[in-house]
Amino acid sequence: MSGFEVIESKNGLIKAWTRGVPIEESALKQLRNVASLPFIHSHVAVMPDVHWGMGATVGSVIATSGAIIPAAVGVDIGCGMMAVRTSIRAEHLPDNLAGIRSAIEAAVPHGRTDNGGRNDKGAHADEPPAIAIAKWAELEAGYQAVVDRHAKAAHPRGLGHLGTLGTGNHFIELCLDEAGDVWVMLHSGSRGVGNRFGTYFIERAKADMRRWFINLPDADLAYFPEGSEGFVDYIRAVSWAQKYAKANREVMMARVLEVLRETFPDLATTEEAVNCHHNYVTSEKHFGKQVFVTRKGAVKAGEGDLGIIPGSMGARSFIVRGKGNRDSFCTCSHGAGRAMSRTEAKRRFTVDDHIAATQGVECRKDAEVIDETPMAYKDIDAVMAAQADLVEIVHTLRQVVCVKG
Repeated sequence: MSGFEVIESKNGLIKAWTRGVPIEESALKQLRNVASLPFIHSHVAVMPDVHWGMGATVGSVIATSGAIIPAAVGVDIGCGMMAVRTSIRAEHLPDNLAGIRSAIEAAVPHGRTDNGGRNDKGAHADEPPAIAIAKWAELEAGYQAVVDRHAKAAHPRGLGHLGTLGTGNHFIELCLDEAGDVWVMLHSGSRGVGNRFGTYFIERAKADMRRWFINLPDADLAYFPEGSEGFVDYIRAVSWAQKYAKANREVMMARVLEVLRETFPDLATTEEAVNCHHNYVTSEKHFGKQVFVTRKGAVKAGEGDLGIIPGSMGARSFIVRGKGNRDSFCTCSHGAGRAMSRTEAKRRFTVDDHIAATQGVECRKDAEVIDETPMAYKDIDAVMAAQADLVEIVHTLRQVVCVKG
């Protein structure tokens, strides 16, 4: 028996690794709309953390031939995960982890703030660290090449946002694996710069559809035909934003490790490190053809590829190795996946609920993070069971510190 189920669709094939996990009707509608497009290659693959998303369904893999859909990547271009195993052991950690959390929060700008700008309380944030300045020097020419052609895509804080966490479901965590080793794990993307690029090109694609009188089942599925000016410029912009997102995670990781070395001066890291996107587009060969693969809330899981599948606050996370499943376009889920909207989570759960659910984790326990409480997400164990033919578990991680924006 195959690991996937076929979702009924009048136009186009949908293969879903969703046994034992729910899919809301709005997500099913989105998937059917995508599958009906004439340039979809082979089928749409659906991961077990699937849920409705802006533009396209989170937890979907869209392979296209001859066109690309900017909203299928979204505005958090290059969003992804990074994890590093350290030489710190569980028994080395202090009983009270509040000091470590505070030190990380002081070192890495989080929330609506940046390096060298004003934060959400109106105060000046710190100047960018040297590593961010060095990374930006490598990235600035590529950024300028995009905005020279598209001035409205410019963002004033390219350097300022490099090495910053942001808000929402982005986080920095200290975790313990099954052997008691401490890992640093973080989740973020291309911040305001990538958001501006994504928003600009989504709107440009929509304008092209109107100009060419192309009617789509959903306006957010506006696309650029391969070879068009919009296509070429978008590929350049999205490729740059993905590099920026990767660099952003590297800067934050360096800052967190600096913080830990203040307490553990002999800290070392192992070669077992992962830095993977889960909102991106790339060119790959599948079913005999070179195509563009858009992973929206999904991680590449080619044979031997290491990836990260985080649970929610207070739940387990996993370092995984891909099995190279062809039907999934060599992909796995990017997390547990939301079980409800942020608004519904805030309506349904209380601060006391959140405190109980995150017992044993040093993290925020106030009303502002209830939308990120574990109960707002699907059961990570069910999600992992549904994709057993996509990945194998290498390490199981348990959070002990979690920093949120």
